[in-house]
Amino acid sequence: MFTTVMEWQRTLLYRDGTLEKVLEPGRHRYDQRRCALVTVDMRPRQTQVTGQELLTRDGLSLRASFTVAWVVTDPVEFTVGAQYPESVLYAAVQEAARDKVAAHTLDELVADRALLAGAEEVAAAATGIGIRVSSLRARDLMLPGELRKAALETVLAKERGRADLERARAEAAALRSLANTARLLDENPALLRLRTLQVAATPGTQVVLDPRDRA
Repeated sequence: MFTTVMEWQRTLLYRDGTLEKVLEPGRHRYDQRRCALVTVDMRPRQTQVTGQELLTRDGLSLRASFTVAWVVTDPVEFTVGAQYPESVLYAAVQEAARDKVAAHTLDELVADRALLAGAEEVAAAATGIGIRVSSLRARDLMLPGELRKAALETVLAKERGRADLERARAEAAALRSLANTARLLDENPALLRLRTLQVAATPGTQVVLDPRDRA
């Protein structure tokens, strides 16, 4: 009997229940009556760890999801090191996520989710199952309803304050401009007459003159 191992695979050949060798990519002959094959995919993978309810350093609840990137480096360890190696990896991510969140306050995590990245803890917990963890990152951070509402109110308050500040600055600038104009006209009466003539030249404009200005 023949079997073909693809470039991204490694196949463990067991004869009478004992591992005989690891088949590399190519076509191989084996005794189907006495041998069993276990094929392992060696391509990089990603595992999603969703819906983790965690507590921050300041005791607030945070729901987070993570993505861990990993690859099989030893097909034998991956097969015999644990019954469900991906479950071992999943649990390692949960444990690392719990420790990372507990080390920071909610404000710190919301401001910089990169604090939740890093694969060292997961890699250490996943030793002995034939995999290498290349990265761990937080995908989503979800606050409880009350905290989301409070955060939204804080943002809205900041925006209202910013808008009020800009409005006050604009009004102050307008008042300064009027004050400068009044002072300039008071110091140069001829400018007021010139401005009056300019306005009077506009079609449809009515100008009422103060008799005292004839002096």
